[in-house]
Amino acid sequence: MSIDAARLGRAVPAPGKTRPFSAFEFMVAGRYLRARRKETFISVIAGISFAGIMLGVATLIIVMAVMNGFRAELLDRILGLNGHLIVSPVDGELTDYAEVASRLDGLEGVKLAMPLVEGQALVSNGPGGSGALVRGVREADIKQVASIAGTIRFGTLDGFDAGEGVAIGLRMANALGLRIGDLITLISPEGDVTPFGTTPRVKAYPVSAIFEVGMSEYDSTFVFMPFAEAQLYFNSEGRATVIEMYLDNPDTVDAMRPAVETAAERSIFLTDWTQRNATFFSALQVERNVMFFILTLIVLVAALNIISGLFMLVKDKGRDIAVLRTMGATRGSVMRVFCMTGAAIGVFGTLAGVALGILVCLNVESIRQFFSWLSGTTLFNPELYFLSQLPAKMDPGETTTVVMMALLLSFLATLFPAWRAARLDPVEALRYE
Repeated sequence: MSIDAARLGRAVPAPGKTRPFSAFEFMVAGRYLRARRKETFISVIAGISFAGIMLGVATLIIVMAVMNGFRAELLDRILGLNGHLIVSPVDGELTDYAEVASRLDGLEGVKLAMPLVEGQALVSNGPGGSGALVRGVREADIKQVASIAGTIRFGTLDGFDAGEGVAIGLRMANALGLRIGDLITLISPEGDVTPFGTTPRVKAYPVSAIFEVGMSEYDSTFVFMPFAEAQLYFNSEGRATVIEMYLDNPDTVDAMRPAVETAAERSIFLTDWTQRNATFFSALQVERNVMFFILTLIVLVAALNIISGLFMLVKDKGRDIAVLRTMGATRGSVMRVFCMTGAAIGVFGTLAGVALGILVCLNVESIRQFFSWLSGTTLFNPELYFLSQLPAKMDPGETTTVVMMALLLSFLATLFPAWRAARLDPVEALRYE
């Protein structure tokens, strides 16, 4: 038999030795994972290690997915309602807004260039009131802003330019008790100039549309009114405040700057979305990185459980190791057996954690609603977290990183106990047996 093997060019193992990772080694490692009745304590430690790895990996995946979901949703909502590039005049008032907007709208990569008349006002419907950001827009422009035109819950934007109605957010409507057709009062400090000073301007407008962006700050703050009416209300006849530009790709704002400055044909000051929201998204990124570091400690603690479990297993199996060594098992074979025992806990725990993490991410909003109902409180209050729903967006690269990190820590945790098992002296182990 060995002669035939040699003729075929196969390596023949030395007498009394087995190939690395042979069926014999897998069999012994498997038997060590299935503890007998008197070894229940070791089995419990292995189970705790398995649960620790599973929960650590699942928690990392879930938290990172929720953080990614928050960032993606906030980015989509913020950039959906606000322009990617803001064009402000420098050398005078923006009286040629129509011509400038038309030229900017014709640039490649520009989805929309929209003139705005913008101002702040107090909105009320009786004794109560709140601050609001009022924007005067043209009907053709607002119908191209999907975050508004696509989220109309009540009323319509048809005939927006011709009428004197305004569009408000759903949270503002609920707070003021307004419905379609009701009057909302706007109070602006920029009123008429009289001999006694500037008097506030107070005017009531019918509510013609109610939208729901899904971001509580916007749904409770923004008021859209016809462009011409906003010019009259804010004493801005014949001019616009700024021009907001929506790009096909928000990440190309820096590349678009030279073309925009050339097409404007006048002195302008450009502000992009990264500058306006730099602090906010930077804080999100820092929080995300800190959470990843903290939750990695859960996986590290689970890996330490594997170390303690293997040390106890080595201590309990000292006689078995000595018998294996006297029967011809090498130190390398013993080390591989214990490495496979510990690595199996890490591998199966990681796979179970990935499955649990994916399951929770796919049903995270239903889980949030269930726990809100169970506790009788509002988890992730929209007024604090801006969003009305809890988002989760898994990143394949990030999930792969979590899996590789968990597997690496699990493998490293097995090395020292396995080395100690391989260094065990059979004579010392059998002396007092």
